[in-house]
Amino acid sequence: MLGEYRITGRRAAEIAACVERGVADGSLAPGQLLPPMRELAVDLSVNPNTVAAAYRTLRERGVIETSGRRGSRVRARPASADRDAIGVDVPDGVRDVSTGNPDRALLPSLVAALTAAAERGDRSPVLYGDAAVEPELVRLARAGFDADGVPDGPVAVASGSLDAIERVLAAHLKPGDAVAVEDPGWGSLLDLVPALGLRAVPVGVDDEGPLPDAVDGALRDGARALVVTDRAQNPTGAAVSAARARALRSVLAGYPQVLLVEDDHGHHIVDVPLHPLAGVTDRWAVVRSTAKAYGPDLRLAVLTGDAVTLDRVRGRQRLGPGWVSRLLQYAVVRLWSEKAVDARVVADSYGRRRQALIDALAARGVEAHGRTGMNVWVPVADETGAVARLLHAGWAVAPGARFRMRSAPGVRITVSALAPDEIEAIADAVAAAVGPGSVRRYG
Repeated sequence: MLGEYRITGRRAAEIAACVERGVADGSLAPGQLLPPMRELAVDLSVNPNTVAAAYRTLRERGVIETSGRRGSRVRARPASADRDAIGVDVPDGVRDVSTGNPDRALLPSLVAALTAAAERGDRSPVLYGDAAVEPELVRLARAGFDADGVPDGPVAVASGSLDAIERVLAAHLKPGDAVAVEDPGWGSLLDLVPALGLRAVPVGVDDEGPLPDAVDGALRDGARALVVTDRAQNPTGAAVSAARARALRSVLAGYPQVLLVEDDHGHHIVDVPLHPLAGVTDRWAVVRSTAKAYGPDLRLAVLTGDAVTLDRVRGRQRLGPGWVSRLLQYAVVRLWSEKAVDARVVADSYGRRRQALIDALAARGVEAHGRTGMNVWVPVADETGAVARLLHAGWAVAPGARFRMRSAPGVRITVSALAPDEIEAIADAVAAAVGPGSVRRYG
């Protein structure tokens, strides 16, 4: 059943760790059927309850799944095999448009802000017992949320969007609970959900955001949480429109107990208004990251939400890292106060490149999507073949498998590194790789 790989261990933790090692190093492939619990117990000379506990741990960690009499098998996308591993090796001379990184030329200098933060830290070092959040950051964050119509609520600080989302989900959910997620959607989130022992339920997306009927179906089937990307959705560039927000709020009104998490990582790089969904359900959170506008290494996100959720997030944070560095927090205060990033300029720069590529592809009969942000999503019929042909033509794109569960194949092209004179060349290469009119709409 397992080929040459042998599961070993006497305790449940040892057995689970052995299976995880096999998955991580590729010895146990996705879909690999594991031995029945009683059979493995006999082989290891342990109590069947020990194996049952090991399998339960593996399920909760998102490594395996169990389908009744069909047994337990390694998940098609185990949590120990992250989606960033799904990609292409980029040889010398190939243009890499797969990374999802911002344009370095559009990132502000951090020297003055970090220097001011360090000087302030020298004058008044932050010590144990001091406030976890910089008061001026709270004021600025809250003012930004207020301006965009986000309901009133306390403010917390986390180490990036994914850290914030993880803390919010953990504040309310338990292993086995279902979370409705966008499909295609952010690969890191699709990895995080099973890693928390939760079950991801795919929800279709079009250019205006999650499809209301799909959201309703997921919540009706028992999903206890919904994660929505408000703008610059990764990988499709979708942004929740005013009409779509009204439709989604109408759906959510029927499920007041559902936890709603909104990811607005596109803050300060998009020029379309935010249409928040928050406030319809009892438990909610809205997260804003500094990564795309100010640099991924800044590692800071602000979040607001209902009082119960934020209290749980901050309480658990105190028992872990304690707080996000006040030096970084004050640096963000300086950057925001001095308007170091002009969102209109950044949005226009990405928008011109994005639209130029979409128009060039349309002229060649190729469908593409990218309403906001720095990525363009191209549906394809043969994802593996398209990626390989583009690599051969000198372009490395991100395989759609990084971002998909059940949605149709596609590839993601990051436009932030594209120069204007490269648009026609990559459009020619994509058209040759995928063929015109060969795919259906992704939504």
